[in-house]
Amino acid sequence: MTDTRLIHNVGAGALEWLWAHRDGFQLEPDVDPEVGFLERFKPIGELAMICKVLFREGVAGSRQAQLARQLLDHAWRETLDGGRMLVRGQLTEPLSPIPFEVYLPFKELGYSQPDIERAAVLNHRLDSWVAFEATPTRRLGLSAFQRRFGLTPRPPEAELRDTTWLARTPEPWTVEGHIAYDVTHNVFHLTDWGERPDGLPPGTADYLATWLPVWIDDWLDLERWDLLGELLVVDACLPRPTLDERAWEGFAAAQQPDGAMPALRTMPEGTPDEVFDIVYHPTLVAAYASVLATSRSLSLLAQAS
Repeated sequence: MTDTRLIHNVGAGALEWLWAHRDGFQLEPDVDPEVGFLERFKPIGELAMICKVLFREGVAGSRQAQLARQLLDHAWRETLDGGRMLVRGQLTEPLSPIPFEVYLPFKELGYSQPDIERAAVLNHRLDSWVAFEATPTRRLGLSAFQRRFGLTPRPPEAELRDTTWLARTPEPWTVEGHIAYDVTHNVFHLTDWGERPDGLPPGTADYLATWLPVWIDDWLDLERWDLLGELLVVDACLPRPTLDERAWEGFAAAQQPDGAMPALRTMPEGTPDEVFDIVYHPTLVAAYASVLATSRSLSLLAQAS
């Protein structure tokens, strides 16, 4: 089994980089409408979700926990202006689920913006929100978020599980690019981001147990660190994680001394803003994978003792 310290250090380094580059999460209120104001919300929602996982698992050191709380406070107070930027985004695109998706992990961590909550309740009553075109995996995620918010999911999650690529367990060699990310996010939604490994249907869990090691080897050899990180998260979400030693050693070796994780092979070149936009996601994923894998590794050690 992989050294728990190595796994833990990946997450510790990632959080240091995210804190040092926290201003990269800034929004662009005056962006060209064709680009989309709401597109910049996605990284903030991912940051909040991963910090929530860190607090939930309870395996972070004091420095990590402090940085996670500081990142959340900065994102909420400075980047989102106490949630008012989410309200602005909702007014810009009234039926968009993005402000709601970004808000939910903040709400679960004690932050509050009543206007977004009222908008979510109103939109939930509209058939247009249910008919909002999305991939099956995205739709599954939206229903899971409604449940977590306290609303009755529309459509019910049970109706959506069998509509996804992963649920149909098709030819495993077709997993690449967009399909691969659909697979990983499907698992995130089914398990509530690793909180409920038993949320994976038995057939899905068996399929992943068979083919996930192959996919991990492929993306490791290709040095696709962003996708490899998400697959390492999926491994930690399985009822019986492998914590693949070779994959984690390669993943850790790709991480930069300052904690940044490149998306593909090596660090990109460009302006600080351009580099941030490429690197923030694999670095967030590195923190997420590290927290879950550290938690699972400690659980396995406890069971073995």
